[in-house]
Amino acid sequence: MTAGAALHAMVWIDHQEAKIFHLDAATFVETTVKAPQHHVTRKPQDHGRHEGDDQFFHAVADKLAGAERILVVGPSSGKLDFLRFVHKHAHAIESAIVGVETLDHPTDRQLAAYVRHYFQDKLQQSGPTSPPDPALLHTTR
Repeated sequence: MTAGAALHAMVWIDHQEAKIFHLDAATFVETTVKAPQHHVTRKPQDHGRHEGDDQFFHAVADKLAGAERILVVGPSSGKLDFLRFVHKHAHAIESAIVGVETLDHPTDRQLAAYVRHYFQDKLQQSGPTSPPDPALLHTTR
């Protein structure tokens, strides 16, 4: 199975790495994408942006391509920055995003259990949901 052929995917993402889990009824594949070395800019207009984010987010979006349902999780602002990137640049996966949740720094085993539980218990019962409203992803600075 190729990662993109999986029925479900979850990405745990912050500004240093993304852990991507693809699963279907028979298989489970984990992939890690590391962000390039970055530093936080001190310019007021770029407050909160990390150099290399677009390159990193593009690589993550490519790994999620083909999944029918995607759950985006992570601590702090990394997941929201990724969702903003998807809204602007990765329209192919935007409609597959079915949820966004905050998770601190769980172990890989905890993430694996979480993704299995999420898709088994929530999505099989209720079916797909609408992607998050892009208007909610904009923050004022």
